[in-house]
Amino acid sequence: MTASTSRPVILTVDDDPGVSRSIARDLRRRYAEENRIVRAETPAQALDALKELKLRGEPVALLLADYRMPQMSGIEFLEAAMDLYPLARRVLLTAYADTDAAIQAINVVDLDHYLLKPWNPPEEKLYPVVDSMLELWKSTPVVSSDETRVIGHRWSAPSFAARDFLARNAVPYQWLGVDDDEAKRLLEAAGVDGSTLPVIITPDGVVLIAPSEAELADKVGLATNPTAEFYDLVVVGGGPAGLGAAVYGASEGLRTVLVEQMATGGQAGQSSRIENYLGFPDGVSGAQLTDRARRQAVRFGAELLTTRQVVGLETVGSARRLKFADGSEISAHSVILATGVAYRQLEAPGMEELAGRGIYYGAATTEGPSCAGQEVYIIGGANSAGQAAVYFSKHASRVHMLVRGPSLEATMSSYLIDQIAGIDNIEVHTCTQVVSCKGSEHLERVTLVNSTSGESREVDTEWMFVFIGAAPRTDWLPGDLLRDERGFVLTGPDLRGRPPGWALDRDPYHLETSMPGVFAAGDVRAESVKRVASAVGDGAMAVTLVHRYLEML
Repeated sequence: MTASTSRPVILTVDDDPGVSRSIARDLRRRYAEENRIVRAETPAQALDALKELKLRGEPVALLLADYRMPQMSGIEFLEAAMDLYPLARRVLLTAYADTDAAIQAINVVDLDHYLLKPWNPPEEKLYPVVDSMLELWKSTPVVSSDETRVIGHRWSAPSFAARDFLARNAVPYQWLGVDDDEAKRLLEAAGVDGSTLPVIITPDGVVLIAPSEAELADKVGLATNPTAEFYDLVVVGGGPAGLGAAVYGASEGLRTVLVEQMATGGQAGQSSRIENYLGFPDGVSGAQLTDRARRQAVRFGAELLTTRQVVGLETVGSARRLKFADGSEISAHSVILATGVAYRQLEAPGMEELAGRGIYYGAATTEGPSCAGQEVYIIGGANSAGQAAVYFSKHASRVHMLVRGPSLEATMSSYLIDQIAGIDNIEVHTCTQVVSCKGSEHLERVTLVNSTSGESREVDTEWMFVFIGAAPRTDWLPGDLLRDERGFVLTGPDLRGRPPGWALDRDPYHLETSMPGVFAAGDVRAESVKRVASAVGDGAMAVTLVHRYLEML
């Protein structure tokens, strides 16, 4: 969590307008350069101001409250203010006759000081008190946050989904358990009880209760709407192939927009460390690689849209029109399909009910620290599963890899196999499958079966991460855009000449689909090499073929 860049607030409340203006004037004269002076004339107004400051994550250093105010005394106000800002320093403004009240306040609200009115001259009676209060506050400062704050429950699937969405979109956030003291203060400031989670508070103080991904994206500053109706190139999907296409398309002068349903990076973006990508001899995390590519695409002028689900594609003259789930549309001269693949769902009793509550698809690296000292189960035997095992081995007491086949050699890179073999707390279980999962509030037990011996056993665990192959995201494509029997898009030579309905006087280009001007890159393409480098190469090559296609329009 980073310290707030906001100036610490000094808040005064006094129901006498003249006194209120006077103390605010004296405070501004000396402290306005490094502090923000907030003035209120009623306790209710002051509490409203504190709630708004709390939601915005702004620090409050000092509270000065008049003792005699209608509806609520200064002591009562300071007591209520402690619930929001327990570390703010507290000063009571009193008349000489009310010094007994100040002594009472020391016991009730841990009063730091009482200040007699009038305080003239301020150089002698006001400023030394305020100076000492600010010094005390700075010695034990409230670490305030400029980040989005997520209040949720550890085993709440919607809470996990919000955290995962923010993390994968590189949006800084602070996680607060709903029972944390700071979470309770924020919920009080927001006026909500926390019965519906997550509660998300943006840096500017907007409160969202169980928002949709589109609503969350909009409020945290992610682009969700295109700026134009027509482009030279639309890239569908933001994994390595899509990001590569966006970088090369935009850098070569094409008006380019990338449309992503959830977060750029795809499955590669969830990898804890990619060690066989060219140019990174010490490895690079998927998040780092994705962030660099994303910033690079934006620097060249590409638009990147999140939370936009494409549900249709059709030809309209020489244009290609894409339809979104919300009914809106955009069109372009050309399209690159880079939708990648999704992890297959593990079909076993209990899996669906416990998803997001101990069972996760993909690495879910946000959960790493929560696994400290516990046993973690990784399902799968390909590189993504191996990278996850290495990552979680740094947190968990033991990582169990469950592999259906007899070994890792057929599905995993040798460098990763060697790395896993050298980590003491990773144990590989071959010929092993999950047949059921159990738990009430969250995952508690998993039943495993050895396919060779038929032996069944039940193990206790709260953490399981699934990497069991991939299915292409192509069910939204029109029927005349040809795919193989598994749903992967056929391109170029795999179309075996000119497909039915092909209207151009040439064969499809190498990465071109059965719909002219529509290309496929990366894992979604039939017979593609499932590696990050080849996906990026596909994206770059597809842009070259787009240029060739556009020259003939």
